[in-house]
Amino acid sequence: MAVLSLLNEHLTLNSVNLSDHVRQAALAVEATALDSTAMGDNWNEVTSGLKAGTLTIEFLDDFALSSIDATLWPIFGTVVTFIVRPDAGVVSTTNPNYTGSVFIQQHNVGGSLNEMAMKSLTLPTSGVVTRATS
Repeated sequence: MAVLSLLNEHLTLNSVNLSDHVRQAALAVEATALDSTAMGDNWNEVTSGLKAGTLTIEFLDDFALSSIDATLWPIFGTVVTFIVRPDAGVVSTTNPNYTGSVFIQQHNVGGSLNEMAMKSLTLPTSGVVTRATS
């Protein structure tokens, strides 16, 4: 079994590569489980319902022109595209590329004394998320 240490994860939002400020990026997808059990069944049966996802990102904040805050503020309240993959290298079977759209429903500024300025965002996907290996 191959294991991977995340050292160079790739993240693009709205066609802007923000990987150099990412501390953590995690895409979680799920399908709603609908109970389709009927009288006479001896076991619960489940049917797939709608699918949804969440992209959780933790950025080292930066207020310079064309950096994190300046990139995220104008797209606040909109749906934009994303790309995330385990490594910034070439897309392959061992480095799949996940793409889709997310709703930028959050924007935050600030933090605690003697800590890095951070932005932690939890963004819902909007529409289909795809996975590519080439």
